[in-house]
Amino acid sequence: MTLRLAIWDIDGTVVDSREVIQTAMERAFVTCDLEPPGYDATRRLVGLDLATVCATLAPQLEGEALLRLIEAYKHAFISRRTEPDFIEPLYEGAVETLERLANENWLLAVATGKARRGVQALFEMHPVAQYFDTVWCADDGPGKPNPFMCEQAMAAVGAQPGHSLIIGDAVHDMAMGRAAGIRCKGVAWGFGAADELEAAGADEVHHDFSTLNASLDRFGAALVSGEA
Repeated sequence: MTLRLAIWDIDGTVVDSREVIQTAMERAFVTCDLEPPGYDATRRLVGLDLATVCATLAPQLEGEALLRLIEAYKHAFISRRTEPDFIEPLYEGAVETLERLANENWLLAVATGKARRGVQALFEMHPVAQYFDTVWCADDGPGKPNPFMCEQAMAAVGAQPGHSLIIGDAVHDMAMGRAAGIRCKGVAWGFGAADELEAAGADEVHHDFSTLNASLDRFGAALVSGEA
């Protein structure tokens, strides 16, 4: 059987986390008596580890002041998730795609800038953990765009780069995939714009799950036929 590995980003790709991330960032900055960043500034950094995000958004901070902002974000994020009106929905078509691929014997992995606690919280909210064969996150080693998570995912399931691809919404996902030597499929429904993903090296950019699914089918068929 030909191995086929799809490595998935989470925020902005599987789950619509735009509101919670921006709200938490704004609240963290206010807590630290700082001017909150606009959404456009935040979105460009989603996927990187939290320390890098905070240091980039508040370059004037260092040491204890930077650590305070990081902790304020963590607290604000958790607090927002416990509020009665909180919704962090899966994108339409995400579950159906994951289930279909799993049923067709694809190997599925996660490569996310979330902390392990955040991944677990997501899996508790949405029962999608069953579809993933291996999960790699910010707690495990170097973050995006370092290829570490992709390399570890491939090693965990025994897949080679030529049989693997990444699906993500951010330029950092594309950079990570390129560094790992795998195919890069961008999706334009999350934090990254289509032109940004293309400039970052996406082999394709998709605007809905229907075209993404068709592309995945072509990739799988090419592997089986030996044309990939």
